[in-house]
Amino acid sequence: MKAGKKMEVARRDGEACAGVDLSRVEREVTDEDRAAYLGCVDVSLNPRQRAQVAEPDRSHPRQESILAVHWHPEFVPMDLILERVRALYPHAGQELLIPTQHNELLCLNGYAGVEVDCYSRGFNRKVQLLLHFRADKVAAGADKLRSMLDHTFTYRTSQLGEFLDSLVDDTLAGRREKAAANTAAGEDLVDFCRVFAAKLRTLLEENWADTPRAMAKNKLVRDFFDTLRPRFGDRVVDKAQVYLKEVKRLVKENFSLRHFYRATEFIEEARGLGGGVVIPHPEQFWPILLADYDVDGIEVWNPQSREYTEFLINVVSRHNETRRTKRPLLVFMGDDCHMGEKVKDPHTQDPEKAGREIGYQPAWDDMAIRKSLILCGVSREKTIEDYVARLS
Repeated sequence: MKAGKKMEVARRDGEACAGVDLSRVEREVTDEDRAAYLGCVDVSLNPRQRAQVAEPDRSHPRQESILAVHWHPEFVPMDLILERVRALYPHAGQELLIPTQHNELLCLNGYAGVEVDCYSRGFNRKVQLLLHFRADKVAAGADKLRSMLDHTFTYRTSQLGEFLDSLVDDTLAGRREKAAANTAAGEDLVDFCRVFAAKLRTLLEENWADTPRAMAKNKLVRDFFDTLRPRFGDRVVDKAQVYLKEVKRLVKENFSLRHFYRATEFIEEARGLGGGVVIPHPEQFWPILLADYDVDGIEVWNPQSREYTEFLINVVSRHNETRRTKRPLLVFMGDDCHMGEKVKDPHTQDPEKAGREIGYQPAWDDMAIRKSLILCGVSREKTIEDYVARLS
C-alpha cells in the first residue's frame, strides 16, 4: 500500500474512534503551523467577514429602543458594528450603546465602558464589574483608572501562559491527568494536545511583538486547535476541545487572585470620575449580591444567566423598597455579545456565542418576566432614561 493511501486509512480509522495517529504529527513547528497561527491572530477583515458583520441574518423591526451596556467589540471596527445595529433594529429611536471590552476602556457615541476583572475579598473570588462613563469624563484625567486596567489586562493575559504550561510542562502533569479523567480523554489525545500546545507556545513567543494584544488570551488555544480540522478531522479536534476546555477550567480554578485590584478600589475610582457601576451575570457570583457594593444596578438576565431572572427582579425591588436610598438599584439585561465570533467561518463558530446580538435581550418581552417588571415599575426605556441621567 502506498504511503499516501496508508495515511488516508489511518485518518479514517482515527476519525472513526476519535483517536489520534501521533505518527503523523510533526514535533517541530512547521510552515503550516506558522500560517495557522498568523491566521488566528490576524485582525484584518476580508470582504466576506465585513459583510458577515454588517449584514445580520435577521432583524427586529418591532424593537424601538436599544439598551446595550454589556458587549465586546473585540477587534471588529466600530463602524461595522454600528451598521449591524442599524440593520438589526431599523425602527429604534431611543438607545444607549456602551462597549465593555474586557479590561480595556473603549468609547462610542459619547460614552465609554469596560468590563473589569477584580477581586472580592469578602468571599475570596474573582468577580467582574461593568463600568460606564460619559466619554468626556475619561478623555483626560483618568490616568489612574487606565493604569489599573492596563495592569489587570496584563495579569489576566498571563492566564494564557499558565494554560499552555498546564498542557505541556511535566510539573503540571497532575492537571492534565485530572482533565483527562474528567473528560475520558485517552493518552493519545492528551499527547496530541501537548504537542500542539507546545507549538502554540513557541509561536506565541516568536511572534509576541507582532501579536495584537487583544488576541493573546485563552480563546487563542481554541482557535489554533480549530485550524487542525482539515488535517486531523472534526472528531479528533472536537474531543480535543472538550479536554482543552476542562484544562482551562482547572487553570482558572487555580489562578491566583492576589494581583487583581479589589472590587471596591475599582468602584471608588469609577465614582470619582462620575461613572456608573453594574454587576453583570450575578448568577455566577451570587455572594456579590450580599456585599452591599455601591453599584447602580444588577444585570438580571444575559445569555449565560437566565434561570433566576424573575427572582433577581424581585431582589432589586425589595432592596429599593426597604433601603429607600437616593439612588435605587436599576434593572439591567445584557447580551454579552462577542463580535469576534461573527467573523469566523460558520463551522468553527461557537453556536451559542454566535447567536448573541448587541441589544437583543428577549427577556424584556417575555410575558412572565414582563409581568414582574411592570409590578416593579421597570422597563427597558425607563432604565435607559435613568442611567443616562446618572451618567450625565
